Amino acid sequence: MRYWIALLPTLLSAPLLAAQLTIDLGSTHKTWQTEALLKHPQTQTITIESDVSYKKLMHYRAVPVSALLEGVSAQDHLQAVATDGFAAEMPAAPLLSNGPARAWLAVEDPAHPWPALGKGKASAGPFYLVWTNPQAGHISPEQWPYNVASIRRLAPVAERFPAMRPDSQLAADDPVNLGFALFQKNCMACHRLNGAGDAQMGPDLNIPYNPTEYFGGEFLRRYIRDPQSLRQWPQAKMPGFDQVVLPDAELDKLIGYLQHMAGRKQ
Repeated sequence: MRYWIALLPTLLSAPLLAAQLTIDLGSTHKTWQTEALLKHPQTQTITIESDVSYKKLMHYRAVPVSALLEGVSAQDHLQAVATDGFAAEMPAAPLLSNGPARAWLAVEDPAHPWPALGKGKASAGPFYLVWTNPQAGHISPEQWPYNVASIRRLAPVAERFPAMRPDSQLAADDPVNLGFALFQKNCMACHRLNGAGDAQMGPDLNIPYNPTEYFGGEFLRRYIRDPQSLRQWPQAKMPGFDQVVLPDAELDKLIGYLQHMAGRKQ
């Protein structure tokens, strides 16, 4: 015990180790080391005016995500997986775009580590997907995954997880189907539904009960807007979704999808 106590200051002051990012596109599989990404010819210093995770202006050494996705088309579907089980589902098109909203992979330099995300927490590194001018692309906070370990090309969500699909007789532009798209964008990174999904962080949103079954009146909307206004505990991780991220009309569609799926438990 005395040995570990004496060693603790050394461990805390030790430099970060280089990390590895895996990019699995099915037909190709590549790994990138921290050093190689920092030396990538397209890597540059970028400024993020209002960082989603740090809640302040941040500067990063970053490479455009599009530069790492050779062979990916705008019609493809990608998933960014973090070390804690957060799994962000993202259409490829915004990630490949050069603007106005543009995706970057920020790379933490072991010689210049980023600040911790909070007391007792690590940084957002070693790899963090960030956006410049995110408002122009209506980018959700769930599309800013940090501690990224891999990026994968996968089949669309509806193909991979049939248990999440609404009734097939609904029209493509039915509000329930539009709500399903919003669920994929804003909820799937943390939650499963009907046991389906890759996320490991939050509870299933249909089994055993759907939140529309136990949140009465306007309380579900209040919870989505500001979770801490209804339930407060130090380990809470769910972010609030304000009007900019999820306008009322979209929130209505998302809740409509959940209500619909309450009758489709599997």
